Amino acid sequence: MTSLIETARATVARHAMLPAGSPVLVMVSGGGDSVALLRLLAAGEFGTHPLRVLHVNHLLRAEESDADARFVVALCDQIGVECRTVRYDVGAYAEAERLNLEDAGRRVRYRFAEEELDAWCAQLAEDPGRGRMAVAHTRDDRVETFFMRAIAGSGLGALNALAPVRGRIVRPLSDCDRAEVRAWLEEAGHAWREDASNTDTERSRALVRNELLPVAERLNPGVRVAVTRTMELIGGEDALLTSMAEAFVRDFTLVEPGRRVTFERQWMCTLDRAMARRTVRAALIGAFPDASRLEASHVEALVDGLAAEGFARDLPNGLRAETEYGNMVVSCTDFEEPRVAPSLLALPGSADLGSAGTITAEHVSASETTGSAMSVVIDAGAVEGELTIDAVRQGDRMRPLGMSGTRKLSDMLTDAKVPRRLRRSVPVVRDAERIVWLAGVRMGEMYRVKPGTDRAFRLTWTGGPEGLGEDAGRVTNGDG
Repeated sequence: MTSLIETARATVARHAMLPAGSPVLVMVSGGGDSVALLRLLAAGEFGTHPLRVLHVNHLLRAEESDADARFVVALCDQIGVECRTVRYDVGAYAEAERLNLEDAGRRVRYRFAEEELDAWCAQLAEDPGRGRMAVAHTRDDRVETFFMRAIAGSGLGALNALAPVRGRIVRPLSDCDRAEVRAWLEEAGHAWREDASNTDTERSRALVRNELLPVAERLNPGVRVAVTRTMELIGGEDALLTSMAEAFVRDFTLVEPGRRVTFERQWMCTLDRAMARRTVRAALIGAFPDASRLEASHVEALVDGLAAEGFARDLPNGLRAETEYGNMVVSCTDFEEPRVAPSLLALPGSADLGSAGTITAEHVSASETTGSAMSVVIDAGAVEGELTIDAVRQGDRMRPLGMSGTRKLSDMLTDAKVPRRLRRSVPVVRDAERIVWLAGVRMGEMYRVKPGTDRAFRLTWTGGPEGLGEDAGRVTNGDG
């Protein structure tokens, strides 16, 4: 079917998605949409680009998830595209961060994709700004997300869901219907994987897809086109209002990332209420990224507080707002280091953990086994998957070096005299569900260097909060 290709080509051209020769990292789940996108890119339908695939195994569907990963690897081998797969426990991350599974999975995928694309651009000596992440969202995905957010009562920005281009993220199939994609795959004889959870109406997206949209189509058979057009209109107006709010943030506020936002009440009170809401939200997100999850009622209360002497209110995520003299200050009441965000660690390679420092992995001789709490040597042969890094989760356990049993990481941090305010800053290096190293404290017994070790890597944590790892002393990571 040529219509799919023509529609996708027109979308790519209209939004100038893919600069000539730019590196493209393709996010491939194994489902029909991502398989079609990969095949179109590999066939040169959107020009010639260096391609690489990233597949994130969320570990949510046991053997089915592993089968998806094997399918993607085999597909990439068949068409000659380099593929990297990452195993990460999204369910545990969602629970630890109090997120729904869809939101948690999205955050993890894009975090890993950003890191992978940056590293690849550096390898190619390309400006990372030219790199692109190609995602296979279709018009159906955009319409479903619109309805989900409209039902939840979201604002304009959220209603313009899954825009064709957002930063380095591009969606070449955003004007194509899912049925059109499936028909193209079937006609070409291309296989793909189906995720059974897509039909589980206990999940909101599946409920919208399988029950709400069919009813909407009875009222208007062209509902997908109509909603997409509405989203584009919303998107244009939202972009204009956002740029205006950002200008008011520069003029009427002082933003200190991670610490506080100071609003000049006299000037903020001159704004229309709708613009005041936008300015407050934009300033808060600029200082505290998690403020994007503040509810509309919190923002409304802050706008009211701008005109109120003696206003004070506690907000989610450890924020507190108070008026003082001519200002309203929203500050972080908890000055702990931020939680370590999910990161990949290549062997060899390094992972930038932001204010939590950096962990590097360098190849060393298997005879070099002496280390410390901040630098350990591991047996690379014991690593079964991609290494990832994040923070301690509730209930985490590991078998520390030199011990026969397991211990809770929380108890190990207590024994190491790590202050509670710093514990979210302690990186945990993981091999899927297993823990390789509680950085600054202890590595795992099963990763110690043994007499038969062929390849060893030294993991070193630098730039973390002062005082961590100082009392742990010198340790031996090898046999004996």
